[in-house]
Amino acid sequence: MGMSLRRSISLDVSRVSGVRGLFNYNLSCCVNALLQSFSATTELFDLLNRWQPSAESECPHNIPLQLKRALHAMRDPQQPAPHCDFLDCLHYNYILRYIEHDADEVFHAILNLIQQQMSDLSLAAEIKNLYKITMEGQIHCLECAYVHCVSTFFLSLPLHVSEDKNTLEDCIRSFFAVQKLENSEKFFCDRCEEKKPTAQGFKIVSLPSILCIHLKRFRSRSGFARKLFCEVTFPESFNMADILKEEKSTQEMLVRSYNLFAVIVHSGVTFGHYTAYIRSMQDQMWYFTNDSQVYPASWKEVQQTYGGYNTAYMLLYRTVGTETEQGSSS
Repeated sequence: MGMSLRRSISLDVSRVSGVRGLFNYNLSCCVNALLQSFSATTELFDLLNRWQPSAESECPHNIPLQLKRALHAMRDPQQPAPHCDFLDCLHYNYILRYIEHDADEVFHAILNLIQQQMSDLSLAAEIKNLYKITMEGQIHCLECAYVHCVSTFFLSLPLHVSEDKNTLEDCIRSFFAVQKLENSEKFFCDRCEEKKPTAQGFKIVSLPSILCIHLKRFRSRSGFARKLFCEVTFPESFNMADILKEEKSTQEMLVRSYNLFAVIVHSGVTFGHYTAYIRSMQDQMWYFTNDSQVYPASWKEVQQTYGGYNTAYMLLYRTVGTETEQGSSS
């Protein structure tokens, strides 16, 4: 069946393998797409299920509680509007209705609010670690060879996109490439006690089970944002060690293979619309979700988001092996 014919037929949600549509309420397409990715992250669903909310958490404005309920309701075909209470909760927490939001910013806001509002601090830390990319920032003084190290982390890997053709692998290599800071960009050296030319870069300390990648397609100039429509190819699976081969000191840690399971798509120029491609845990097939509409899709269709008007904006990869374990437990 061709793509146009498939998309002319809206499937009954009960026939779609674990993926259901969500109505667009008050410009909620961004949250809808993110909820599809959260629902597909069964590791997150399992952690939220382990949480027994305290009395003070049992309120309509608690993000982790309402997210837990929304993910449960999305699995119940009898629930006509499984995410309404979650949208109300987001609005109360200043992720407002009737405003077009950036998906990566809302993704971070939700995870940060979980950390702030979850009564079980241990489980909150597990949820954070599910996405946490731990790194060490290294600043080498080019005159005295002193190395200043700073520990940091990311919940999504922010990758710069060039205005020409890109590959995900090259974007990752560019992120970890060492940069020289000279002339007006000199950095203060603690040993030299003055600004010196330096070489700066990141080293990976640990990789997460769920690797979220943010393709930074928007540029700001003179207060105006513009979107890059250039091509960024990405694989259905990859091994980080194959990409960062030069990092010999951390090769053992980098030997981690990932499979793609969710793609958040931005359609438009600056303002626009969000949709998502989700690979179902139940049948390992791809589905296209556009608010309330859900259609079967193919990897070839996912690849059409490499560039152009409808472009991949966020990619979610799962460590190979965990999907089998999660699929057998769900």
